[in-house]
Amino acid sequence: MKLLTSSIINILKYTGKVVTFIRNTFLNLFFLLILIIVAYSFFESTQTPEVTVNTSSILRLDFYGNIVEERKILSSIEMILEDPFFSQANQQETLLQDILDVINKSTTDEQIEVIQLNLKKMDRAGLNQLETIGLALNNFKMAGKKVIAVEDNYSQSQYFLASFADTIIINPMGRVDIHGLGVYKLYFKDALDRLKINYNIFKVGTYKSAVEPFTRTSMSTQDQQQNKVWLSKLWQSYSERVTTNRNLNSFQLRRYTNNVAEELAAAKGNTAQLALNIGLVDKIMTHAEIINHLNQLSHTTGDTLAVTSTETYLEGITPSFTNAGTDKPGIGIIIAEGTILPGKQPTGLIGGESLATLINKARIDKDIKALVLRINSGGGSAFASEIIRQALLEFKKTGKPLVVSMGSVAASGGYWIAADADEIWAAPTTITGSIGIFAAIPTFEKSLGALGIYSDGVGTTPLAAGVNVTRELSQDLKDVIQQNVEYNYGQFIAIVAKGRNLDIASVEKLAEGRVYDGTTAQKIGLVDHLGSLAEAIQSTAKLAGLTDYKARYIQSPSTVKDQLLHYLTTSLPALSSSQDNHWLKAIKDIFSSQINQFITLDDPAGIYAICEIGPYLR
Repeated sequence: MKLLTSSIINILKYTGKVVTFIRNTFLNLFFLLILIIVAYSFFESTQTPEVTVNTSSILRLDFYGNIVEERKILSSIEMILEDPFFSQANQQETLLQDILDVINKSTTDEQIEVIQLNLKKMDRAGLNQLETIGLALNNFKMAGKKVIAVEDNYSQSQYFLASFADTIIINPMGRVDIHGLGVYKLYFKDALDRLKINYNIFKVGTYKSAVEPFTRTSMSTQDQQQNKVWLSKLWQSYSERVTTNRNLNSFQLRRYTNNVAEELAAAKGNTAQLALNIGLVDKIMTHAEIINHLNQLSHTTGDTLAVTSTETYLEGITPSFTNAGTDKPGIGIIIAEGTILPGKQPTGLIGGESLATLINKARIDKDIKALVLRINSGGGSAFASEIIRQALLEFKKTGKPLVVSMGSVAASGGYWIAADADEIWAAPTTITGSIGIFAAIPTFEKSLGALGIYSDGVGTTPLAAGVNVTRELSQDLKDVIQQNVEYNYGQFIAIVAKGRNLDIASVEKLAEGRVYDGTTAQKIGLVDHLGSLAEAIQSTAKLAGLTDYKARYIQSPSTVKDQLLHYLTTSLPALSSSQDNHWLKAIKDIFSSQINQFITLDDPAGIYAICEIGPYLR
């Protein structure tokens, strides 16, 4: 019996060793495969392959997900899975510069005669981003080429871009959704009261509305006033561009947006016919008719179209900006996109330490003669914003020019880091300003008390309990926090005054958390020039005295670990979210836009400079 037991134990030990060996071998081979593929993809990415484009072919300009200035991580891990099911999940963002490069290259490409806008899966985009793309499309058309938009339905953002097309086609069952711009928030005060959550708010700035959802049941009069101003400016820009592109008068568009029920009744409920009657579209076609129409444009027959995708066309293009050095003097471009948070953060977020590291890299690089900081952020941690600003001040000590180019939004903490630039460029539709500070600390002593749970104890000082969410904040602590918020607000005012060469009194009048569009910001001195990133780079070259130069990105290298984690945490969840219906997605977006930004913030002092709005269209 003892021998039998010993034999069984030995067999189990041997079996365990075999299983362990097989497991370790499999894992090692798997990661070796990943390393080989990543290394190969990086090598391939340095080559510019020859892409064959069919004569008289159509270039399909593909938009997927949000239009961004910088992708979260350019992952080579994603290349492992070539299945279309996974590829679709990975295409959650479209890089703005990629689209511009494709359009600009195709403008001089004799083999491309037509651009077809593929807008079906385009999600959120800034009005200034769409305008920049539209102007590039206008250059394409000026070369004697055609732009065509073909969709079943058009959202408001999709239609703005489609309006630049020579021909807009819609499905007989389709519609054009132009409904105007608005800001609508969820307000949680009554829910917090019912849950007995005590939200302690400390702020400076009458118009600083980021915390209103936790203290009110409706939008304040001040917030309504400021939102109406910038919304009206942006809607005017939207309307004027659409009516100009489509050769409409403003009355026709107002009929469509303000009296849609009456106009639809005249079209007997046919939304596609209504769009045609108003002049928003040129043709109504079924899918089969569309294929025949595209065949005629590409001089082909049958079911196979001579269409080149954006992804394929990009493979044959040398990007306008790379992160590789050249033999020419360089202008560095750093993208600051997302919420500003302390420490190191991945792309898609702005880490105080991460961005400071990139700025220092530009500072010590002898080949970098100037820096353009492209900001697309509504702010975040006041501490992280100051860490970034300090790094920018060190950069300026080198004598190299520093220019800020604002994207769709560069407000609050986003403006904090912009204020010291030699020049600030913005788009007319950029949202900026929002010079204000707040702190928000929830405590749950009443919630716990309702459950019969209480916090008690003793301490050596009045502040011994600190910020304890199970206890009501002491009055001494509240006074300390409020004074700290007021001090940081004063710092913000001083930073803007010194950086923009304004007196303190003038900044105080335009501060208080007020939000401005780019055009207004230029008039009051918060912005120097209106223009695109390309124009900001040209101006930077002049400041640096450069005529022959190369602009290049300064980016953090993404490790294999970063890429794998990004794929597992971002791309794979997208598989399920891509199956969500329209209404479920809308609900998720509403909640996430207001709640996620607060639960992810981690300022060491709990003090934030945030503007929670942005001119994004869907």
